[in-house]
Amino acid sequence: MTVGAVLCAATVLISVVRDLFVPASRAVEVWFGIEITGWLALATAPLHWAIFAAGAWAFWTGRTAVLSWAAAYLFYAAFSHLVWSEASPHGRGWPIGLVQAAVISGVAYFLLSLHALEAAREH
Repeated sequence: MTVGAVLCAATVLISVVRDLFVPASRAVEVWFGIEITGWLALATAPLHWAIFAAGAWAFWTGRTAVLSWAAAYLFYAAFSHLVWSEASPHGRGWPIGLVQAAVISGVAYFLLSLHALEAAREH
């Protein structure tokens, strides 16, 4: 759980600094694999911060449900990578997106397996 908390907290810190102080990064956010730019990107950036801050808190406090929440977010991220790889001019095509989605989904599956082990241990 500590590893998850540290990863989420680091993501928040890096994202906040990047979104507020790096002009090129500030201009783009990706939701469901679609790039949004400009003021809408800046306006939605705090949603990413909040998601990762909530994840850091949940991992740090040992909430076992965070494993399934994190897995769900990773499946969403896997889908988003697949869409982004094909839809974005910055993407590298669906084959690379498929590889990225498979790797990210593998991590999500691992978290679901950990959640199942935790649930079995509690009963």
